[in-house]
Amino acid sequence: MPITFISQTKAPEPWIAALKDLDPTLDIRIFGQDPNPAAVDFALTWNHPEGAFEPYPNLKVICSMGAGVDHLMKDNNLPLKAAIVRIVDAELATAMNEFVIALIMNHLRGLNEYKNDQHKKIWSPRPYLTIKETRIGIMGFGTLGQSLSKALTQLDFQVSGWANSPKAVNQVKVFQGKNELPLFLSQADILICLLPLTTATRGILNKRVFTLLPKGAFLINVARGGHLVEEDLLEMIETGHLSGAGLDVFDTEPLPEDHPFWTHPNIHITPHIASITDPVSVAPQILENYHRMKAGKPLLNEVSREKGY
Repeated sequence: MPITFISQTKAPEPWIAALKDLDPTLDIRIFGQDPNPAAVDFALTWNHPEGAFEPYPNLKVICSMGAGVDHLMKDNNLPLKAAIVRIVDAELATAMNEFVIALIMNHLRGLNEYKNDQHKKIWSPRPYLTIKETRIGIMGFGTLGQSLSKALTQLDFQVSGWANSPKAVNQVKVFQGKNELPLFLSQADILICLLPLTTATRGILNKRVFTLLPKGAFLINVARGGHLVEEDLLEMIETGHLSGAGLDVFDTEPLPEDHPFWTHPNIHITPHIASITDPVSVAPQILENYHRMKAGKPLLNEVSREKGY
């Protein structure tokens, strides 16, 4: 039962090495080099090329190499018979927490402004925001959202969450569904997007949502660029309703050279590096799902095609 590696953006060598370190007998092939694609029943993939799954008629499992699966769900030719699984990893969550906390503290203490002052040789102390007076709202309250909420409450932030289904987390008020979205937004001085990208959530970070945030609110998007209506963000910052944004993901990546985000003084951008999957860390769960597939057992972290996550 061979495994095939399919990715346009990730090098296969670290992944193959991590898996073979756990099981040297694995037969791992690379897309385009399979001598017998019909024999392959497990695909490890990220940002696959169009039509990549067509040569594999007997796929049973397609495993995303990260927490997101939107790169798979947008493929209209995704094999109907294949189960889809994703990565859930404690190291991914920790890296995400550290990155988001860094953006939050950068915003509270105005470090970007001081860096600009340094270049201009300006000495200008300013008032700053504090943790205890800052209310944080997390959109998307799955594994990553809940992990982030715990890290933030430990730092004494006031934290709330928004989800489609009921969630129970200590010290966190979780709002549910469209009806409770306005109340959730009304008490988010910093709005963090950790939603999966689905048909329902595409473009959810828009002017209507921004208007419901408190004046001066700050946006952090570490989910997917497709969540954000970029023109609406720029407008709401220019009008002063939003104070700025920290963006790690974009609808077009790399960000085009002429994009206004590059030079906007109130938008902090990073090149999609908030949380990067470590092959060594996640290889055990990939291998576990491979063995579960072979044994006909329930898979770990299986994705609902209907929900898109």
